[in-house]
Amino acid sequence: MNKKAEGSFTISELAEEFDITPRAIRFYEDVGLLAPARQGRNRVYSQRDRTRLKLTLRGKRLGFSLTEILQLVTMYESPADTTPQLEAFQQALAQHRRQLEQQLEDLQITLAEIRQHEDRCNRLLRERAGAKPAAPRRKAAAA
Repeated sequence: MNKKAEGSFTISELAEEFDITPRAIRFYEDVGLLAPARQGRNRVYSQRDRTRLKLTLRGKRLGFSLTEILQLVTMYESPADTTPQLEAFQQALAQHRRQLEQQLEDLQITLAEIRQHEDRCNRLLRERAGAKPAAPRRKAAAA
């Protein structure tokens, strides 16, 4: 039987496919993002788990916390009307965008300050390079 045709995956297969460690997959399981079935001591991941893992990794790339990802994935899977889910997702995206914009502004300010310090250091180094070297100091004669 072809496991992929059945829609089941081992932890090693998912780790290889998504280029993450099995430990990371077990962590996502611990926080409730994945719920594999068990065959003896082995975890068997379903197509649903694979999709949730894919969404989790995408959410992490977007900068969402695992708690936010869990809420969004759970809302996405609920059979209720999609309007509340879309509105919640839109709010989460807007909040995350505001946070990233603030971080970007902070980074731009910091980069401008770094440029000022670099310019000052370069100017001082040029001034010192143009100055004549000081004559070596002689020790005072002992009395």
